[in-house]
Amino acid sequence: MKTNAAVLFSQPGKWEVTEVDLDGPGPTEVLIKMAAAGLCHSDDHLVTGDMPAMKLPFAGGHEGAGIVQEVGSAVTNVAPGDHVLIQFIPGCGRCRWCAGGMQNLCDSGAMLLAGCQLDGTYRMHKDGTEVGQMCMVSTFSEYTIAPSISCVRIPDDIPLTSACLVGCGVPTGVGSAEVGANVRPGDVVIIMGIGGIGINAVQGAKLCGAARIIAVDPIPFKREAALEFGATDAVENIQQAARLAQESTNGQGADSAILTIGVLRGEHIGQAFDTVRKGGTIAVVGIGPVSDQSIPVSPFILAMFQKRIQGVLYGSLSPSKDMLRLLGMYKAGQLKLDELVTRTYSLDQINEGYADMHAGRNIRGVITFD
Repeated sequence: MKTNAAVLFSQPGKWEVTEVDLDGPGPTEVLIKMAAAGLCHSDDHLVTGDMPAMKLPFAGGHEGAGIVQEVGSAVTNVAPGDHVLIQFIPGCGRCRWCAGGMQNLCDSGAMLLAGCQLDGTYRMHKDGTEVGQMCMVSTFSEYTIAPSISCVRIPDDIPLTSACLVGCGVPTGVGSAEVGANVRPGDVVIIMGIGGIGINAVQGAKLCGAARIIAVDPIPFKREAALEFGATDAVENIQQAARLAQESTNGQGADSAILTIGVLRGEHIGQAFDTVRKGGTIAVVGIGPVSDQSIPVSPFILAMFQKRIQGVLYGSLSPSKDMLRLLGMYKAGQLKLDELVTRTYSLDQINEGYADMHAGRNIRGVITFD
């Protein structure tokens, strides 16, 4: 079949909406008609070249929701007509990580930037050339093929435009507070960067019972949004946040700092390191250039103050379990989803959507499909 998709032909580059050929699903795969896809910063890292794609051309998108159209002969977890969330890291359920409750580290994730499906072959083609798929799902496409183990069936009564954000931004942000930073009732938490991930770290810290949630962002619109989502304070820079944290803790510093900056640098980790108390945690969630390998941190302070720098992937959650938990919280009125969507765009407006993200006009932009 034919479908329109946003494709990257070079790095650096830009998204080009073009018609591609899409094969039917293999035995363990699913054909999905996309309803909505979030404009996550991770896909923009492909455009800038901060994150290398192993296959070009490359169809983008990894945060999305849609309706199953067709399933492969061996698929048992979803059926045609099901509403599904797409998890950008498949969960095989059998590897060491899945068996240990760390599905976000599933061995299948090794294929995320390879472009091919789990069997090593491709489902998208353009003028006879194989087109890679972001995270094997490429949600920036009207129709897409995904592994069945990347699909989570959800209730039909949840709006897909809001639900799609539970594919990445919501669990990554909420989990960064719940698990990555291990926020506890009464904690003082600093959150650096209030975008699609940081705003959900704010929600997560509030759900965990943090007493003071200090949001840091230079853009007034994002500081205002942080206060609406549960932050107690919103400041322009990390120095102001450090002073507020010290005032609340008799000079000790924050219990944790969560780094959700769009393009993370080693210097940001160093800044956050200086804001947390003895035994405090720096949860590193945002990503930056692969080439940046310097973190200005004192090894002496790291050891003597027993601080912890903790990487966080997918919120350190198990997506196929926690996505449904988060949707349950949304239905119970405990988690905001609808309010996260600042603006919707058509697929043809994808570059405009990312321009708005860079300009700080969106918390989360979402592509909607007819």
